[in-house]
Amino acid sequence: MTSKPRILLVDDDSSLLRLLSIRLTKGGYEVDAVENAEQALGHLPAFRPHLVITDLQMEGMDGMELFNALQQSNPSLPVMILTAHGTIPDAVAATQRGVFTYLTKPFDSRELLESVEKAIEFSGQPQKTKLSSQDGLWRKNIISRSATMRELLAETERVAATDVSVFIQSESGTGKELLAKAIHEAGKRKDQPFVPVNCSAFPEQLLESELFGHKKGAFTGASSEHYGLFQAAHGGTLFLDEIGEMPIGFQAKLLRALQENEVRPVGSTQAVRVDVRIISATNQNLEKSVDAGTFRADLYYRLNVVMLELPSLSQRREDIPLLVEQFLDDTCERVGQTRRKFSHEAIDQLISAPWPGNV
Repeated sequence: MTSKPRILLVDDDSSLLRLLSIRLTKGGYEVDAVENAEQALGHLPAFRPHLVITDLQMEGMDGMELFNALQQSNPSLPVMILTAHGTIPDAVAATQRGVFTYLTKPFDSRELLESVEKAIEFSGQPQKTKLSSQDGLWRKNIISRSATMRELLAETERVAATDVSVFIQSESGTGKELLAKAIHEAGKRKDQPFVPVNCSAFPEQLLESELFGHKKGAFTGASSEHYGLFQAAHGGTLFLDEIGEMPIGFQAKLLRALQENEVRPVGSTQAVRVDVRIISATNQNLEKSVDAGTFRADLYYRLNVVMLELPSLSQRREDIPLLVEQFLDDTCERVGQTRRKFSHEAIDQLISAPWPGNV
């Protein structure tokens, strides 16, 4: 007979602790409930939980201090934080440091059990797919708690460990450059340059000079030698944003550079060896562009070794409260005002808004 997954509950509110115990026990889990973090650490060796659920704010050792202690002794153990609406920013910071997820009080049984199920599944994955407080730094600027984004970030971490070209497909305003930077930060090139370029910002001749560089006198206005962005990104990552806007005449030159791992500056007869990882992104359907003859099929398949699809904001509405709190904090800090917060009614309206332009 298969044993039940074990959950260690930690909360100094005895009423909530009892209610959670009942809900989780009915949900098919074995539960050990304690009222403070010190007791939790004492129960840990014998109970050996698959998941720890802890309140964020408690007397004595709080939820984050408990998480830090667990990271030392059980770094693969997922931790879920319970938080009140007013402490959402602290909970966001906790997820960025490696906490699996958080729930905002009050929450219903369905939300609780769905989150617990995902955490239990996560606890059975290989160690290499998990985020410790240190390893999670690569995703520090990506604010999310939704299952959709959690799956994407797990895939991102797996892809980052390789050196393959990555193609990011998404609507405008979804954070393509943030994801590209996260791939770079999570990979083996993280200590080398990350160089972004917007391919729609340059006409064909200037784009060639921008990417490949040029020699002095190569064209009118070329008064000095210029090193291109391929050379600037040597050893690191070159992010080609809005790749769908790249002029068709230049695409063959880019393809050759990727195939040969070398570029030829404008006006030069000598090729320069380069070592870069390529991440590209677009809000267009490039398969349709290939069919229409406006984008080369061979370049498309060279770039699209692994595709990551960023969800629109309407597909990750659970993340809207986090984003709202973060933007509000940033704005208050920038203008020197005391931190404020939105009402529950305002948050509900923001969650239900259509958000056609995303963030």
